[in-house]
Amino acid sequence: MTHIEPRTWERFFWPVLVCALLLALWHYCVVWTATRIFPSPLEVERGMAELLRQNVLWGDIVDSLRRVAVGFGAAAVLGIPLGLIFGWYPAANQVVNPAMQILRPISPIAWIPVAIIFFGVGDNAAIFLIFLGAFFPIVVSCTDGVSNVPSVSRRAGRNFGLSPLQLLAKVVFPAALPQIIVGLRIALGIAWLVVVAAEMIAVDSGLGYLIIDSRNSGKRYDLVVAAMLLIGVIGLALDLGFRKLERIKSVRWGFRDDS
Repeated sequence: MTHIEPRTWERFFWPVLVCALLLALWHYCVVWTATRIFPSPLEVERGMAELLRQNVLWGDIVDSLRRVAVGFGAAAVLGIPLGLIFGWYPAANQVVNPAMQILRPISPIAWIPVAIIFFGVGDNAAIFLIFLGAFFPIVVSCTDGVSNVPSVSRRAGRNFGLSPLQLLAKVVFPAALPQIIVGLRIALGIAWLVVVAAEMIAVDSGLGYLIIDSRNSGKRYDLVVAAMLLIGVIGLALDLGFRKLERIKSVRWGFRDDS
């Protein structure tokens, strides 16, 4: 079945139209209920402008992104090699997999008390939680990616005289790369979710802290919603960045054209 690519203007028009309709629905719901608690879109816009004037917003955004970069980066640096090893050596995976399956379903939020005990209240605790949230998806995606490489590709590499290390680097890793990138994309989304929760408890800066501080300091729900929207927009930008990475020529073959 032939896939018809949407025209350029449609790629922008329809998402913008949906956002405009949601804003209109939000505005009229506030007017219809006559609520004095939940803010209207205009009040949220004013609150965001206030944060910009006070030079608070950019600092919180930078702090959140910095924590995600460190925690996610550490998870990738450790998780990718481990995933490659577990996928390459099934016996090692069988030994470690039970422990991984026990730890993996535990929400990073459940680790908050433990993180505070180990690292105190501060950046290290938040980064540790982000690391936990991103580490397991990366390891699992790398392990599955290597395990799913067709055996014929491995045999072909051996027939060309490649050593095990060369086979892993030149055949298995490129073949597993599309699935590894998908795992990294999922892990980054989880890391961005975790940083917000961690900042509500373990640190005194960042977008998560801005939400809880605005709630506790005068019940500024306009600032709360403004921070929530920023979290969503930044999360979308991070996801789009990984989608661009998926379209690099060396890995694009592993993805469907409509992804």
